Amino acid sequence: MTPLVTAAVLLAAVTHAGWNALAHRITDKLAGFALISGGGLLIGLALTPFVPVPAAAAWPCLLGSAALHMAYYALLMRSFELGDFGQAYPIARGSAPLVVAVLAAVFAHEVPGTWAAAGLAVSCAGLTGVALWGLRGRRPDWPAITAALATGLSIAAYTVVDGIGVRASGSSLGYVAWLMTVQGTFIPAYVLWRRRGGTAAMLRPHLRLGLLGAAMSVLAYGLVLWAQTRAALAPIAALRESSIIVGAAIGAVFFKERFGAPRIAAAGLMVLGIGLMLHAG
Repeated sequence: MTPLVTAAVLLAAVTHAGWNALAHRITDKLAGFALISGGGLLIGLALTPFVPVPAAAAWPCLLGSAALHMAYYALLMRSFELGDFGQAYPIARGSAPLVVAVLAAVFAHEVPGTWAAAGLAVSCAGLTGVALWGLRGRRPDWPAITAALATGLSIAAYTVVDGIGVRASGSSLGYVAWLMTVQGTFIPAYVLWRRRGGTAAMLRPHLRLGLLGAAMSVLAYGLVLWAQTRAALAPIAALRESSIIVGAAIGAVFFKERFGAPRIAAAGLMVLGIGLMLHAG
């Protein structure tokens, strides 16, 4: 985890929280995700003539990741429909890093060293604190919590699949361009089939926010994929999920959701965990 890799992943975290907030703000979730996914498709198509085609060994991972991303989008939409942004986003993102650590150890043979493991544990404690703070003072909404946890599992799955795939691709930019092109076709195609003649009217009110979210989404994941070619998967996953601190701040400022001292303490744990992982690097 060099300073450059750390900076790239932190920028990805901020950008990721931003596009998720935009997706939450769009009242018609299907329209929002169609624009974000379709915008990613357009960006991917614009890039593909200028970037290398991923190596053959990367394509099983790329296609598997596209399918996992479809599950992720469906579960994320459901999470945002059922729960508050300050509840759904932290649970979905905070539940992923430990699962990534286990999957990376099994499938990528990446067993973290002492300092990296300590940093991962401390960071996950901070992430858990933010997630639990989102549940305070309320009766558990189990459908919303279940959807958010399922979203976290899908995040962990595609993180490891893409980590393996992008390393085999020969080009992180080529991999992200083709990934966005492949996965970006499904939701727009579904919307065209479901809404038929009403698609344009459905998308028009949300066009600006949706396309901005698409650009932010591609940038965020492109940075993460590049970082995965430079460092181990589990620390990157934990560092990327510092986006939930940003998400909590966005929830407080724009959605009038309380931030509170426990989230400040959780943010401090995240910073400490990042420091330990940098020491490991």
